[in-house]
Amino acid sequence: MPSLSDVMAQHNNPVEMLRNSTIGMYVYPVVTPEFRNWRTEQEAWRHSAVLFDQSHHMDELIVEGPQAEEFLAYHGINAFGNFSLNRAKHYVPVTPNGHVIGDHIIFREREDKFILVGRAPTSNWLMFCAAYGNWNVRIKHDPRSTSRPEGERVLRTHYRYQIQGPDAPKVFEKMNGGPVQDIKFFHVDWINVGSKRVQALRHGMSGAPGLEIWGPYEDKHYIHSTILQAARDAGVDLVQCGSRAYSTNTLESGWIPSPLPGIYTGDGMLADYRDWVGSEMYESAGAIGGSFVSDNIEDYYVNPFELGYDFYIGWKKDDFIGKAALQKMKESGTNRKKVTFEWNKEDVLKVIASAFDDGIPYKWIDFPQPNYASSSADMVMHGDKMVGMSMFNGYSYNERCVLSLGVVDQSVEIGDVLTLKWGEPDDTAKTSAEKHRQAEIRVRVSPTPYASEVRTGYAADSWRTKAA
Repeated sequence: MPSLSDVMAQHNNPVEMLRNSTIGMYVYPVVTPEFRNWRTEQEAWRHSAVLFDQSHHMDELIVEGPQAEEFLAYHGINAFGNFSLNRAKHYVPVTPNGHVIGDHIIFREREDKFILVGRAPTSNWLMFCAAYGNWNVRIKHDPRSTSRPEGERVLRTHYRYQIQGPDAPKVFEKMNGGPVQDIKFFHVDWINVGSKRVQALRHGMSGAPGLEIWGPYEDKHYIHSTILQAARDAGVDLVQCGSRAYSTNTLESGWIPSPLPGIYTGDGMLADYRDWVGSEMYESAGAIGGSFVSDNIEDYYVNPFELGYDFYIGWKKDDFIGKAALQKMKESGTNRKKVTFEWNKEDVLKVIASAFDDGIPYKWIDFPQPNYASSSADMVMHGDKMVGMSMFNGYSYNERCVLSLGVVDQSVEIGDVLTLKWGEPDDTAKTSAEKHRQAEIRVRVSPTPYASEVRTGYAADSWRTKAA
């Protein structure tokens, strides 16, 4: 099978390859787009309770064996000294050059067994690393469900549900058959869901109290029906969230879910990785969308300092992939910072109105999720100077505005009004982008997390709060 290296050799540079990908829209698979309507579903995590079905859109990687902890600690930036049983972490691997590859949520089930859940780049990298370094570990990979299953049966190793919102504790108590013990943030404990004992992670994607539960996929229908019945018995209007609204909750809570993996340049281990990655895998087939066009793929890379992940770098570890590069980045003082961009209402309406006029319209802003590529990169300008990059966008019905997450130069301050260039400067082969012209949209630089409920109500030890 051709590799990523083979695909790259057919193009002038990786940017051209990714900008012209024909993979189409990034699809959240299997889960119905809307159960009620996406506006009501967004409101639910703020005002009542919402049920997220996370069983299908993420990879799952089980890593076990005598060297499982050593392997994961060496290939991630995280400290592992405080990683006891029944804990979870936000796990981030970087390249030897210090660029982020992706992230996973990692659970420790045994001294020698970990489960990681997230997007494909991190799973692919760890599978390669396990073989590249001759580690004494066993890996089981359960890739995300097919984007378009076309009626075929879909099976996973585990189901995964999350219940969030101010009324969520009432549902937990009913389905548990009594009060749920106090579970600390990002800790795991066992609770009841009807007759089943399940593991529960104390989480809070939307900023409100919440639990994420998982178990064998064959129990999925029983767990789902028991949760809904518990909500009815508790008098809670538990709203099921469809795939259209699901991804937008991160706009309020401040996590950038799809940075471009920084693997397209570099020698040694990275060159071997590009030879290992198949032509149909995420890194080969994915797409870059947006107004920022550079011949240098490294201009799209980000590092942990820019994404707000630097506070859990395990500097005391003897060594880990990227440590030396990260030390230089830390000392440079030139790293960008993560912010939220609040899009100007009049400018957004101008873009939408152009679809009703003759001629070529501005790039369509889809609701609630305008992203049309695997990774987004829109230019954020101060006059003629590019001072930031918008990386993930969407509409929040709770905030009544379009928001995006991205990075800006250190000189940019909260409250500054900048200009986002929306739409691509030229035609590409992307099937997800119609013929359009670019628009300029004013954006106000805002805090991350954007939602005040998240900034004030999130657990004190949340990485999002610390990063803010």
